Amino acid sequence: MTGEGVRKTTGTPEDELLLREAEKIVVALGRMFPGLCEVVLHDLRDPDQSIRAIESNLSGREVGQPATELGLARMRDPGFPDIVQNYANTFPDGRPAKSTSVGIKNSAGQYVAAICLNLDISLFASAARSLTNLVRTDEQEQPLTETLRARTAAELRTVIEEFAAARGQTSRSLGTPAKKELVRTLKTSGYLQVKHSVQVVTELLGVSRATVYNYLRSP
Repeated sequence: MTGEGVRKTTGTPEDELLLREAEKIVVALGRMFPGLCEVVLHDLRDPDQSIRAIESNLSGREVGQPATELGLARMRDPGFPDIVQNYANTFPDGRPAKSTSVGIKNSAGQYVAAICLNLDISLFASAARSLTNLVRTDEQEQPLTETLRARTAAELRTVIEEFAAARGQTSRSLGTPAKKELVRTLKTSGYLQVKHSVQVVTELLGVSRATVYNYLRSP
């Protein structure tokens, strides 16, 4: 199987088998993400002409070109990590990339090849900015805090009790100005839309329904 470009070399049967199998992976991955992710197969036996296959070419490199710095480091050191994952990289034209390099060893423990994936993350930058703008909210003074769910009678009781507790009193012992403030706050916050809310308020404040409505009408 060949991709956009494949260089053939000779070597041990085992090494050649590993490289041929790796070529299949390179071609399949590159064709799965065309224009997004460049996939390169390096023949680490030949650093001066290491690129054996390249698919979804984003860097402008060609088959037969030399190994990268990471490839050379892997050639020199059998103990080099098998996988170097998600590291920052840059294409020749300055586009940012996210890269992963996978080393392939033969039965003797020597690095024979490396499959390198270079994802063009510049393509996602504008999308990320668009999403950021989409979810951004404006910082501004709000007349009230809005929540997109229905209030409940239990929450209404909690709000009333916390209002009174913050003033060191019970809900029934609140003075008239404080009760007026509370009732108006409940209306603004949507709590008076709760079923039987006025009844709950009258019980907790110890006032009549008429008084509650007077609190809402009075200046």
